[in-house]
Amino acid sequence: MDENLLGIIAGVLTSISMIPQLIKVIREKNVEDISLLMLLVLISGLSLWVWYGFVKDELPIILSNSFAVLVNISLLICYIIYDKKKKTSPYKDVFLY
Repeated sequence: MDENLLGIIAGVLTSISMIPQLIKVIREKNVEDISLLMLLVLISGLSLWVWYGFVKDELPIILSNSFAVLVNISLLICYIIYDKKKKTSPYKDVFLY
């Protein structure tokens, strides 16, 4: 098998791996079972892969990991929006009219 094709297949599979999780979070508006630390470490690692891809001038590495960074940043944004463990103001009901 051509090594570029192998890299592209591997990149596509790993890049789309978090899409089902993202869809589930968006549908259920629930991030209770998502680890914030895992997301931050994963986004950092994927970003380093993108940088590595630029250093090595490897388009499959750049594209697949860039897509994965975007998917996981979307998941991080959902985490921020839907996190129910956020501290809420004791005065939140006062401002509802």
